[in-house]
Parts: sequence; C-alpha cells; structure tokens
Amino acid sequence: MAESTHFGLRQVPLAEKQALVDDVFRSVAHRYDLMNDLMSFGLHRAWKDALVTAVNPPKSRPFALLDLAGGTGDVALRVIEAGGEDTRATVCDINPDMLAVGRERAAARSRADAVTFSEANAEALPFKDRSFDAATIAFGIRNVPRIDRALAEAFRVLKIGGRFLCLEFSAVNVPGLDTLYDAYSFNVIPALGRVVAGDAESYRYLVESIRRFPKPQPFADMLRAAGFARVSYRLMTGGIVALHSGWRL
Repeated sequence: MAESTHFGLRQVPLAEKQALVDDVFRSVAHRYDLMNDLMSFGLHRAWKDALVTAVNPPKSRPFALLDLAGGTGDVALRVIEAGGEDTRATVCDINPDMLAVGRERAAARSRADAVTFSEANAEALPFKDRSFDAATIAFGIRNVPRIDRALAEAFRVLKIGGRFLCLEFSAVNVPGLDTLYDAYSFNVIPALGRVVAGDAESYRYLVESIRRFPKPQPFADMLRAAGFARVSYRLMTGGIVALHSGWRL
C-alpha cells in the first residue's frame, strides 16, 4: 500500500504532496508577501526580526546563510542587511515562481551579488557538507512532505558550530484567543486570499496545514533526532508562532 501523508486536512499519497504544494505556491507567489502583511496585520515582520536577531550575522567576518523555502528572498535580504559586507545568502526553494519574485526583489535592492537563488528540494540539498554558518526556514517546514529528511539535510550542510532556526506557526496557548484565532483563520483568511490573490483554496490549505504541524515539543524532539543539540523554542504572540533553534556541535 502506498505511503500517505496529509495535505491540509485530507490524506494524499506521499508521492503527490510536493506537486500539490507546488501548485499552491505557484498560484500565490506574486501576492505572497502582501498576503503575509494582511493576514498577520504586519506581525510577520516582527517575527522575522526575531529570527534575524537570533541568526546574528557578524559585521566583521564572512558569513554564509542558507534560507530554505525562502523563494521571495524576504528573510535572506533581512539577514544580509543586518550583517557585514561579507555576508552572503543562498535561497533554496523548489518553486521557480517564488524564486523569480526573490530575484526581482534582490535586483531592485541592489543585492543580487549577495544572494544566490537555487531551485532545489529541501529533502535533497545540492550543497556540500558543512557549507553554511546558519540555516533558516520561515513558515515553510510544514509544507515539506518528509520533514525528517529536510532536518537531516539542514544538519548535514551546517558547519560545526552552525545554527538551525525555524520560524513556524504553532498552537495558541491563551484561553479565548484560540477560538478567535480559529474563526479568523478558517473564515477570514480564505476570503482574503480570494480577494487579494484570487485564490481562496490555496489559503485554506495553508490554514489547514498549520493545524497538522507538530506542536513545539514534538517538533523539538524531531530536531534532536536529526542530530541537533541545545534544542530550544520560543513562543510568540500567545503561541501563534514558535521560533525553534538547534545547533550542530
């Protein structure tokens, strides 16, 4: 019997999930960052600021970042601007439409020389062992069909002493807020996606995928299983988002 996994709230053959996810992001690529602003009331900027602060790119020495599922270049450009002149980023995304948006953005900010855009699968990275000082993924890990493989690959390409940081939606832990959050997520966000991006169903999937993602402690256990040490997580905005951290020691 073929192995299955979840795509939102429904089960699909594991081999089919990546194509379904690709269709989602192909549809929303050019409105993706605008929708992030609208859906989160701009809070995604503060969450990403916390991620960049944790990356802490140095000002005085070379620093190599790998940003997974970061096609639009949002996180990579933030890290480059926070670091020194020798800070470089490689953006890895499986979706060419998202990468096209990222290339345009990097060129518009005169940062094309500092960012490399690579079309690749997080489960099988085309990079050498111990190539990067840090690896990040923001709101993308839940779309990976085989999360354990992606974590193992992130561990492989990190240098000794390198840090993996994952920003992802989590489980609301404030009584009352959880009910409001569910109502907003399942009713407002798909409607907003229909108006702004012309695609309600893709945003319905993105909402559903949040509910299927492991809670913070089980995901921390997955990081440890991949080999990461000093694993921790920090909940933000009432548990709506978690910033996960692990080190390759």
